Amino acid sequence: MLYRILADLVVLLHLMFILFVIAGGFLALRRGRLVLLHLPAVLWGVYIEFSGKICPLTPLENHFSRLAGRQGYSAGFIDHYLLPIIYPAGLTGEIQIFLGFFVLAVNLGVYFFLLRRYFL
Repeated sequence: MLYRILADLVVLLHLMFILFVIAGGFLALRRGRLVLLHLPAVLWGVYIEFSGKICPLTPLENHFSRLAGRQGYSAGFIDHYLLPIIYPAGLTGEIQIFLGFFVLAVNLGVYFFLLRRYFL
């Protein structure tokens, strides 16, 4: 039971991290100090998307799932949980590149607005 809870908590943490990478810049508009957490998170998220690597949270969740007697998954978090909802055909390299550019574009827009507000 404990390992199942831990696996579910890691999934929740993973989802919250992804949402923070995508939309955390909007939080930084209200709380400027979040920039110090958000920028490294964005860089990590974009790196994972562009490189096609798997986030370290995925193997951790798989580990807890196996200890709980559940089957882990071999693909990444996005491929396993989010893409069946967003892209039924599955994750391809082209889609990952698109997602990386999407995250980059959203955050560049937010940070451009932030910089204009504070420096212009």
